[in-house]
Amino acid sequence: MPISVDFSGRPFHFIGIGGIGMSALAYILAKRKLPIYGSDIQRSHITQRLEDLGAQIFCRQQASNFEYVQQFQERENPKPNKTTGLELPVSQNGVKLESPKGKGQNSLELPQVICSTAIDADNLEYQAAQELGCPIFHRSDLLAALIQDYQSIAVAGTHGKTTTSSMIAFMLLKAGLDPTILVGGEVNAWEGNARVGQGPYMVAEADESDGSLVKIKAQIGVITNIELDHPDHYASLEQVINTFKVFENNCKTLVGCIDCPTVKGQIQPGITYSLNPDSHADYTVKDVEYRANGILAPVWERGNFLGTLELRLLGQHNLSNALAAIAVGRQLGLEFSVIGPALADFEGAKRRFEHRGCFNDILFVDDYAHHPSEIRATLAAARLRMQDSALNTEPHLQRIVAIFQPHRYSRTHAFLQDFAQCFTDADLVILTEIYSAGEPNSWDINGRQVADLIGHYHPQVLYQPSMDAVKASLAQLLQPGDLALFLGAGNLNQIIPEVMAFYQSSQNRIGSEAGCFSHLRD
Repeated sequence: MPISVDFSGRPFHFIGIGGIGMSALAYILAKRKLPIYGSDIQRSHITQRLEDLGAQIFCRQQASNFEYVQQFQERENPKPNKTTGLELPVSQNGVKLESPKGKGQNSLELPQVICSTAIDADNLEYQAAQELGCPIFHRSDLLAALIQDYQSIAVAGTHGKTTTSSMIAFMLLKAGLDPTILVGGEVNAWEGNARVGQGPYMVAEADESDGSLVKIKAQIGVITNIELDHPDHYASLEQVINTFKVFENNCKTLVGCIDCPTVKGQIQPGITYSLNPDSHADYTVKDVEYRANGILAPVWERGNFLGTLELRLLGQHNLSNALAAIAVGRQLGLEFSVIGPALADFEGAKRRFEHRGCFNDILFVDDYAHHPSEIRATLAAARLRMQDSALNTEPHLQRIVAIFQPHRYSRTHAFLQDFAQCFTDADLVILTEIYSAGEPNSWDINGRQVADLIGHYHPQVLYQPSMDAVKASLAQLLQPGDLALFLGAGNLNQIIPEVMAFYQSSQNRIGSEAGCFSHLRD
């Protein structure tokens, strides 16, 4: 029988604790007052947040981290072996091992080790955990165990998971239901990617990327769409569909978007939603107004007018995400008079068309889009904003500059033709080198090849091989009226502050993001 995750007080040790998914889990446990340790090679505001809660974080992933954990536990929990004279055995890595059972040593000194798929068998810290005999769990095992502690809503899908789960969580928060939240992005409303509430509900983002979605069993499941996005794990779309089918069977109630042909044809949601009023979905919209500052949409529930929804977010994809939230809210018994105002106040998650600032009449936007479908949707929203701004007499957006960093060699190779044709709504495309995410380049592919292929379909494409080269080209190319849209799941967004600082120094700051192009919000 497999070992279960223990929430009774045994410590947890996260290898790679600073990741967006790992840190959310660690935060929940730290708020539960459980002993938390972990390692990450890069410090960030996320790791600082965990340290502020008492987590002990190491800056290297090495075997000796466990020695510190055991020494700390010994100080906190003195053991009877001091009177027996027994010596703690030592591993080949020089790390103290747990004493044999029955020798006066309890198992609290060996933490439960949490890993993500990004941690491979060659990781020294992982090897030490194995040698010590620590219980080792995948990140998804811990998420699945936490989900069982609540009346949980799990949001899955190839695209839109973070925004949809954040919308649902924000709606429950505004409704006074005090939810616990685990999402794959940071949201200002709860100042991070996780929140611990006192209510019965948990809203969690459920990831299909490594197949671990099959472990999730929720009261309400949501599937936003299904596409092949992780060819490093799946050989075909059929394999992806099979993973979602297991998730479907594991959820008591399933909400699904039938605008996705795969969901419509392969999954049988108990509750459906669609942007097509003729789809006969349970939740749909009519006479939608897509504006530069948001969306106005009359919402219909099983043929009955429910109310008019106002969103601050842009694009059809975000309206679809909102319909999923409405469907969940109604399933939980919320009135639209509560749901509508809550969603109207939702400002979005970070890195989802996130406005970073406006300098010299250049609007800087950061977006996580890294799949061709996501890039198309994000650029369509940007184009809508630009076209609507042209109706005003004040200075307006005139050009969309898409700065893209491909993510993973496997994804870039698998969707090469789709990437080549997904930048239609951009006026200028700047491409940099592929972000490997630790993946070997088995396909001998590079960013220049991608840029050349995009050039067959787009008249303005520029390849810059490094971050420094991207910064230098942006310093020369950007001009007043540009929407500079940074796209990708890698580290491209780290250069945004430097580029903005350059334009801030060239002219006094025009205003905060709220003031820049303020006419677009009127």
